[in-house]
Amino acid sequence: MKQIVILDTSIGTLNIGDEIIVDSVNRELNKLFKESTMFVKLPTHEKISRYGKRIINNSNFSFVAGTNLLQSKRKIIRTNQWNVNLFDALNFSNVILMGVGWQNYQQNPNLLSKIFYKNALSRDYFHSVRDNYTKQKLNSIGVNNVYNTGCPTMWELTKDHCKMIPHRKGKNVVFTLTDYSVDPENDKKLIEILKRNYEKVYFWIQGSGDYKYVKTLSESLHFIDPTLKSFDDLLESDEELDYIGTRLHAGIRAMQKKRRSIIIGIDNRALEKQKDFNINVINREEIIKLETYLNSEIFTNINLDIKAIEAWKRQFKN
Repeated sequence: MKQIVILDTSIGTLNIGDEIIVDSVNRELNKLFKESTMFVKLPTHEKISRYGKRIINNSNFSFVAGTNLLQSKRKIIRTNQWNVNLFDALNFSNVILMGVGWQNYQQNPNLLSKIFYKNALSRDYFHSVRDNYTKQKLNSIGVNNVYNTGCPTMWELTKDHCKMIPHRKGKNVVFTLTDYSVDPENDKKLIEILKRNYEKVYFWIQGSGDYKYVKTLSESLHFIDPTLKSFDDLLESDEELDYIGTRLHAGIRAMQKKRRSIIIGIDNRALEKQKDFNINVINREEIIKLETYLNSEIFTNINLDIKAIEAWKRQFKN
């Protein structure tokens, strides 16, 4: 029997987008390891106990479940996103990235980051990262066993799937904003555009501060509870519905559910995915263009690197 660790980014998070990522990671790993496999989940945001470290080192594989955990300036003791220190990293031997990204646009990794990642990450298996920017950062510190597969949330957005996503504007829209990256002027313009162009405007509360922030911008909205199930229920309903918003993985979830999606780019995640995979993105600084764009025919044509995805999966099949 195999024992697989999932370093779960959705444990102890205030961002439900992490649940979207981990849901897709679970789906892909269950397809990859179909029989006689025990999956054990350990947190990334919280300190791993001595017992947890022993589980990692006694497992066949340990997968880091997506999100933007990597950064250029690590600290000796801890970091906010991946809460393991250098001393932990020196004892890891089988940790493998799965759709992980680099935090924002940053300077070149410092010496501590280089030592940390070269020790924490497996040297025997290829890692899966979410964009070419992350791949280049890892390559710059000598971690060259890397495929740019995109995030596992995208792996089922095939050509056939994308053909089933509508081209024309729906009657209603669900949108998101981002509590840790606010822009009151442009975010208010976004809401005004949506109200002019859709009959009903829903707001999904993905982050812990989203509700408080959006209430400063608008009162007359239909709120969707801050659970993934509530969001899925709306996306799977019979309503004609588009998704527009600053939350990247909410937009990808909408595409998974065959909804037309426009991501409002606020950081490197959406902008790099647009470059690498042709996701429909408008920079928030150009929000004035949104009204014309959403009223045009929009085709969803995600350019997945199927060869990279299959190569990454194939190394675990023997």
